[in-house]
Amino acid sequence: MAEEPVSEVTLPALLRAARTTYGAAMRKALAAAGFDDIPKNGIFVIGAISRTGAPLALVIKMLGVSKQSAGQLVDALVERGYLERKLDEEDRRRLTVTLGERGRAAAKVSRATGERVDAALLKKVGRERLAHTRETLMALIALKEE
Repeated sequence: MAEEPVSEVTLPALLRAARTTYGAAMRKALAAAGFDDIPKNGIFVIGAISRTGAPLALVIKMLGVSKQSAGQLVDALVERGYLERKLDEEDRRRLTVTLGERGRAAAKVSRATGERVDAALLKKVGRERLAHTRETLMALIALKEE
Protein backbone atom coordinates (compact mmCIF):
# COMPACT_ATOMS: atom_id res chain seq x y z
CA MET A 1 0.00 0.00 0.00
CA ALA A 2 1.38 3.43 -0.97
CA GLU A 3 1.98 6.00 1.74
CA GLU A 4 -0.46 8.87 1.93
CA PRO A 5 1.07 12.27 1.04
CA VAL A 6 1.57 14.42 4.14
CA SER A 7 -0.78 17.07 2.75
CA GLU A 8 -3.56 14.44 2.71
CA VAL A 9 -3.18 13.47 6.39
CA THR A 10 -5.47 15.47 8.68
CA LEU A 11 -3.84 17.80 11.15
CA PRO A 12 -5.45 16.05 14.17
CA ALA A 13 -3.99 12.73 12.99
CA LEU A 14 -0.55 14.30 12.61
CA LEU A 15 -0.77 15.89 16.07
CA ARG A 16 -1.78 12.59 17.65
CA ALA A 17 1.05 10.68 15.96
CA ALA A 18 3.60 13.38 16.81
CA ARG A 19 2.55 13.34 20.45
CA THR A 20 3.29 9.62 20.64
CA THR A 21 6.93 10.34 19.75
CA TYR A 22 7.32 12.27 23.01
CA GLY A 23 5.11 9.85 24.95
CA ALA A 24 7.03 6.74 23.91
CA ALA A 25 10.39 8.37 24.64
CA MET A 26 9.14 9.54 28.06
CA ARG A 27 7.71 6.15 29.04
CA LYS A 28 10.92 4.37 28.01
CA ALA A 29 13.23 6.79 29.85
CA LEU A 30 11.05 6.90 32.96
CA ALA A 31 10.80 3.10 33.11
CA ALA A 32 14.57 2.77 32.69
CA ALA A 33 15.03 5.18 35.61
CA GLY A 34 12.67 3.18 37.85
CA PHE A 35 9.56 5.32 37.37
CA ASP A 36 7.37 2.77 35.62
CA ASP A 37 4.47 3.30 38.04
CA ILE A 38 3.45 6.79 36.93
CA PRO A 39 -0.25 6.69 36.01
CA LYS A 40 -1.67 8.04 32.77
CA ASN A 41 -1.44 11.86 32.75
CA GLY A 42 0.80 11.73 35.81
CA ILE A 43 3.92 12.97 34.03
CA PHE A 44 1.93 15.94 32.71
CA VAL A 45 1.02 16.91 36.28
CA ILE A 46 4.55 16.32 37.57
CA GLY A 47 6.12 18.21 34.68
CA ALA A 48 3.74 21.16 34.86
CA ILE A 49 4.30 21.62 38.59
CA SER A 50 8.05 21.24 38.15
CA ARG A 51 8.37 23.66 35.22
CA THR A 52 5.91 26.34 36.25
CA GLY A 53 5.17 25.88 39.94
CA ALA A 54 1.52 26.30 38.97
CA PRO A 55 -1.07 25.44 41.60
CA LEU A 56 -2.46 21.93 41.28
CA ALA A 57 -5.97 23.24 40.50
CA LEU A 58 -4.65 25.07 37.43
CA VAL A 59 -2.64 22.05 36.28
CA ILE A 60 -5.72 19.85 36.58
CA LYS A 61 -7.79 22.42 34.68
CA MET A 62 -5.20 22.37 31.85
CA LEU A 63 -5.38 18.58 31.86
CA GLY A 64 -9.13 18.77 31.26
CA VAL A 65 -10.30 15.76 33.27
CA SER A 66 -13.20 15.35 35.67
CA LYS A 67 -12.80 16.16 39.37
CA GLN A 68 -13.14 12.47 40.16
CA SER A 69 -10.39 11.48 37.68
CA ALA A 70 -8.19 14.30 38.93
CA GLY A 71 -8.65 13.21 42.54
CA GLN A 72 -7.78 9.61 41.68
CA LEU A 73 -4.71 10.74 39.77
CA VAL A 74 -3.48 12.95 42.60
CA ASP A 75 -4.14 10.20 45.16
CA ALA A 76 -2.09 7.73 43.10
CA LEU A 77 0.77 10.23 42.70
CA VAL A 78 0.78 10.92 46.45
CA GLU A 79 0.69 7.20 47.32
CA ARG A 80 3.63 6.54 45.00
CA GLY A 81 5.71 9.41 46.38
CA TYR A 82 5.58 11.73 43.37
CA LEU A 83 3.49 14.38 45.13
CA GLU A 84 3.22 15.41 48.79
CA ARG A 85 0.20 16.91 50.53
CA LYS A 86 0.92 19.35 53.35
CA LEU A 87 -1.09 21.75 55.46
CA ASP A 88 -0.88 25.29 54.15
CA GLU A 89 1.25 27.30 56.58
CA GLU A 90 -0.91 30.42 56.14
CA ASP A 91 -4.32 28.70 56.15
CA ARG A 92 -4.32 25.46 58.12
CA ARG A 93 -7.72 24.53 56.63
CA ARG A 94 -6.10 24.11 53.21
CA LEU A 95 -3.77 21.49 51.81
CA THR A 96 -0.96 22.28 49.42
CA VAL A 97 0.43 19.78 46.96
CA THR A 98 4.10 19.85 46.01
CA LEU A 99 6.50 17.53 44.27
CA GLY A 100 7.97 14.80 46.41
CA GLU A 101 11.49 13.49 45.98
CA ARG A 102 10.35 10.91 43.39
CA GLY A 103 8.40 13.62 41.59
CA ARG A 104 11.44 15.87 41.33
CA ALA A 105 13.56 12.98 40.05
CA ALA A 106 10.92 11.91 37.51
CA ALA A 107 10.55 15.52 36.34
CA LYS A 108 14.30 15.68 35.75
CA VAL A 109 14.20 12.51 33.60
CA SER A 110 11.15 13.78 31.74
CA ARG A 111 12.71 17.19 31.07
CA ALA A 112 15.95 15.64 29.79
CA THR A 113 14.02 13.26 27.54
CA GLY A 114 11.94 16.08 26.10
CA GLU A 115 15.10 18.05 25.43
CA ARG A 116 16.62 15.05 23.59
CA VAL A 117 13.54 14.73 21.37
CA ASP A 118 13.55 18.51 20.79
CA ALA A 119 17.26 18.39 19.82
CA ALA A 120 16.67 15.54 17.36
CA LEU A 121 13.76 17.44 15.84
CA LEU A 122 15.82 20.63 15.60
CA LYS A 123 18.57 18.71 13.81
CA LYS A 124 16.03 17.23 11.39
CA VAL A 125 14.07 20.38 10.44
CA GLY A 126 16.17 23.37 11.53
CA ARG A 127 15.58 26.29 13.88
CA GLU A 128 13.34 28.33 11.57
CA ARG A 129 10.93 25.50 10.77
CA LEU A 130 10.77 24.45 14.40
CA ALA A 131 10.00 28.03 15.47
CA HIS A 132 7.28 28.19 12.81
CA THR A 133 5.79 24.92 14.07
CA ARG A 134 5.68 26.28 17.63
CA GLU A 135 4.03 29.47 16.39
CA THR A 136 1.43 27.46 14.47
CA LEU A 137 0.67 25.26 17.46
CA MET A 138 0.28 28.32 19.72
CA ALA A 139 -2.17 29.79 17.18
CA LEU A 140 -4.12 26.54 17.20
CA ILE A 141 -4.25 26.60 21.00
CA ALA A 142 -5.42 30.23 20.92
CA LEU A 143 -8.35 29.20 18.70
CA LYS A 144 -9.69 27.22 21.64
CA GLU A 145 -9.95 30.45 23.64
CA GLU A 146 -11.89 32.28 20.91
